[in-house]
Amino acid sequence: MRESEVIERLRRIATAPEARGLLDDVAVLDGYVVTHDSIAEGVHFLPSDPPASVGWKLVAVNLSDLAAKGAEPAGALLALTLSGPSEWALGFLGGIEAACESYGLPLLGGDTISLPIGAPRVLGMTVIGRAKAEVPHRSGGKTGDSLWLVGTVGDAAAGLALLRAESKSTGPLVDIYRRPVPQLVAGRGLAPHAHAMMDVSDGLLLDARRLAQASKSGATIELDALPLSSAFVAERGQDLAARLFAATGGDDYALLAALPAELDPETLSLPKDTRITRIGSLSGAGPSLCLTCRGEPVELPEKLGFEHEGNFPCGLSTSPMADRP
Repeated sequence: MRESEVIERLRRIATAPEARGLLDDVAVLDGYVVTHDSIAEGVHFLPSDPPASVGWKLVAVNLSDLAAKGAEPAGALLALTLSGPSEWALGFLGGIEAACESYGLPLLGGDTISLPIGAPRVLGMTVIGRAKAEVPHRSGGKTGDSLWLVGTVGDAAAGLALLRAESKSTGPLVDIYRRPVPQLVAGRGLAPHAHAMMDVSDGLLLDARRLAQASKSGATIELDALPLSSAFVAERGQDLAARLFAATGGDDYALLAALPAELDPETLSLPKDTRITRIGSLSGAGPSLCLTCRGEPVELPEKLGFEHEGNFPCGLSTSPMADRP
């Protein structure tokens, strides 16, 4: 069973308005934004990844959901599974502590269980954020909106590819894969103006299609406009194949925002080093996703990103992270 099919079944249960129809990455409850992400060894992180980086990533991926809603961190609950040497758990908790301190996230509690020897680790966290006046929904996009991306795409997927080829690889791409940076401050600056906003976790193309479908719109992504880091270009290039790799790799934790066409986000109060790029637009009709490159249409790739399936083989799939659709 595919992840999307599971979510569709869960919608029959999650009928409270706070659940937002499970069309978003968060729930909004009494002025708070609530999100939960789990990561599993061999699915979301490599067994050889340093445990501190796994702890950091668990915090960061949850905070990225808050960033997409313009929320401020208020607290977290940790679900910790104990498996294998105690040194691993201690290193993991060191990463949790470092990330919580970096982003002002209080740890409030959680749960701890032990797993059978040899069982892969599955780790979860629930994060609560204080909502601002505007909490953008995925479904709020409007015809004519411009699509803007905060951050770059492709770095984490390129870092993962390096680690698959050589487990001792190092460098900026590996660092970005292991220690993503949630765009919290930029998210708070954009949220009051965004018709729709979400973080990019499963691949830009897949997530853009999700935003468009939730907004009952079509999305056009201009591949030649995608922001690529200098480290990515040095490793993978910037031709069409490289851009499709970046657009489908996932694990980016950039922000995708649908903003009014007349709004220039550079006039907003964003951090001075924010990289924000217009990458496309929403239309009122047609397919949910179209691609162009230098003004010419590009055929959609077979896979737009990553979705969990109930029968996937052991080992990391093409993209290591997944979220709610």
